[in-house]
Amino acid sequence: MPTVKVRNLDNKEVGEVQLSDVVFDAPLNEPLIHAAVRNFMANSRQGTSATKTRGDVSGAGRKLWKQKGTGRARIASLRSPLWKGGGNAHGPQPRDWSYSMPKKMRRGALRSAISERVREGNVIVVEGWPLDKPKTKEFIASLEKLGLGGKTLIVDSFDNEKLVLSARNIQRAKVVDSMGLNIYDLLYHEKLVLSQAAVGELERLLGAKQDMSAVEESQDEKLNAGKPAKGKSARKQEAA
Repeated sequence: MPTVKVRNLDNKEVGEVQLSDVVFDAPLNEPLIHAAVRNFMANSRQGTSATKTRGDVSGAGRKLWKQKGTGRARIASLRSPLWKGGGNAHGPQPRDWSYSMPKKMRRGALRSAISERVREGNVIVVEGWPLDKPKTKEFIASLEKLGLGGKTLIVDSFDNEKLVLSARNIQRAKVVDSMGLNIYDLLYHEKLVLSQAAVGELERLLGAKQDMSAVEESQDEKLNAGKPAKGKSARKQEAA
């Protein structure tokens, strides 16, 4: 079970927290992370690119010259893709690029990426992020005290409105809540800062079912450990 020091905004250790093995010590699964990133980027595409077809461009509908006898190639419409100013034959049209990904795969990718950040030593747990008022200057000062000079992702509750307002003008820092954490932000930002409240929320969101199944398996093993193995004669008697 990984253990991380808890710090305050003055970068002083105020304790430590034990992280869940299921969420913060999962094995690295690069293909799963790659699939999750592709899904996130595809769902983020607007899909609004479009070109005009021959039915969308302006132009006369009359036939420019007669079909035969002119020595020129026959033509039906000035809006044909063969003509300058005509429509586009096979251009892009608005479409929906999004597709669904199984929930278990998305959660597994998040667990794998978070665990890798922990193994790299790029996860910082803070006691909280209290600010007297929403001021960007104070937020930048707290980042410098914590030694966060690069791209930083902060996971805290959106109820901390002062933190959200203070960080929205900083390009290298982003504040999200536990429900808004996504795989792209985890890979894009170098440092991951978690509040103690966010640690508990992530363990509930990403590891509740897995923890319960592990507990049930361990309980079954303990119950079956004291029971003797049944032989063929015992099975025959039970069948009779």
